[in-house]
Amino acid sequence: MNTSAQPLPQFERIFIDEQSENSEVAQRVRKLYSATPIIAVNSNNRDEFNQLDQKGHLTAEEFNTSKRTLFLTTFKGQFFKRCPGATQKKTLTCCNYHVLNLGSQCNMNCSYCYLQSYLNSRITKIFTNIDQALTELKEMAEQHPDQPFRVGTGEIIDSLSLDPITLYSKKLIEFFNQYPKWILEFKTKSNLVDQFLDTSTVGNTVVSWSLNASYIIEREEHGTARLHERLVAAQKCLARGFRIAFHIDPMIYHPEWKENYLALAQEIQRRFKPEEVHVISLGTLRFQPEQRHMMRERFGLNSLVTQAEMFPSEGNKLRYDSHLRTEMFQWMLKAMKTHSPHWNIFLCMETPETWIQTFEKVPMQVPELKQLFKPLPVIG
Repeated sequence: MNTSAQPLPQFERIFIDEQSENSEVAQRVRKLYSATPIIAVNSNNRDEFNQLDQKGHLTAEEFNTSKRTLFLTTFKGQFFKRCPGATQKKTLTCCNYHVLNLGSQCNMNCSYCYLQSYLNSRITKIFTNIDQALTELKEMAEQHPDQPFRVGTGEIIDSLSLDPITLYSKKLIEFFNQYPKWILEFKTKSNLVDQFLDTSTVGNTVVSWSLNASYIIEREEHGTARLHERLVAAQKCLARGFRIAFHIDPMIYHPEWKENYLALAQEIQRRFKPEEVHVISLGTLRFQPEQRHMMRERFGLNSLVTQAEMFPSEGNKLRYDSHLRTEMFQWMLKAMKTHSPHWNIFLCMETPETWIQTFEKVPMQVPELKQLFKPLPVIG
């Protein structure tokens, strides 16, 4: 269940790789988690640790355990990549999003989380070599300084739920201040923003929240901040010059979905003006077929997610019937646009057909969305 405040994530064990032992993050972890067993990983116990972190299909219990075990290490691959939606251009309409992965696994516990079918590691990882990530960004920025890249850090880890440990937000904001045409986006279900509010921004940092109806948050988004806590955090960021955005995703069908999502729309409208919100994206429940067994084992059949009637669809995912998806999108669009036509709303990882059914046009025909969907140079 949610709590009114969000203390530091609880870990049963913390491992620190010898290559990361002198990093700023490791120093902070030792101070913040002085009462937690901290184990150095080096040549003496590397084989034993590798057995713990053996890659492969995770059981439900192993996935649960991975949220309670932290590993500080360096990342050996490419940090900066295109959003997975870009690889499905023929079936999905992509908004030119790029991702910067600075860790993996989420300490929160949403029933529908796609990481349940994506991750194959038995531990939560924080990558300590952020300087390498910034070097990659600098090289790309120097090649394409005038391209409006949108870069998010919340693909396989929540952008901010571990940020009081890493303080990576401050480094990233300061870096992106040098490239004002680029946009940095933190995406979160937490309310943890105080650690970077004293960092100045040139206006190209967007702090965004994945939102849902309060009923869904309480029932399906375990360990996350409540709706009003997320919205208060958004108001704090707005007051300090940061741009904000909302992702109402995934919308989840239930008997009272119209009333509950209307209440969400009204709460957003009560607190914010259209010109104060950078964008609002909409999406509906979707997941890989192999994820269903994991969700049932972890959350039982009382979850709205495991009860859902889903159908094979684009990207090899299970989705609601296209007519229900369109109805839900149209309902939310009407709930927002009736209040004001100026809300900047788009669909996330949806088909051109659904776009046309919802908006009666494709993104490039919507003036306020053209910049988001304009093709950019292909990288990675």
